[in-house]
Amino acid sequence: MKTAVRYYTKTGNTKRLAEAVARAAGVEALPISVPVTEPVDILFLGNSYYAFSIDPEVRKFIQSLDQTKVGRIVNFGSAAMLNSTWKKVKAEADKKGIAMDEREFHCKGEFKGIHKGKPDAEDLKAAEQFTAEILG
Repeated sequence: MKTAVRYYTKTGNTKRLAEAVARAAGVEALPISVPVTEPVDILFLGNSYYAFSIDPEVRKFIQSLDQTKVGRIVNFGSAAMLNSTWKKVKAEADKKGIAMDEREFHCKGEFKGIHKGKPDAEDLKAAEQFTAEILG
């Protein structure tokens, strides 16, 4: 099964999660500025809430995806206040005709002193386990 990991981060929290996901998947975690050019069965997409939505860069990245090259998206991320970005990512993926896995990984992320140290080692291990379960 061919996989790719892309992420968007402003604080570094999602990058740390992306690196854990990528370790478990045996691939490199790359920022969304690197396009998905090869066909993949699963695209692990890391993102977070910024001003109560996904960042416009994440929206633009999803819009740039070629639906013939991405089998499905698996969402993951961290946030200090809000939790899942799944619905926001799915809305964009639906516009492109790309399937979303129902499962996602989310943990708290540190922001301005809230949730200090998050994601922590336990969160990173959980992200790796989540990835292993997805890849079965």
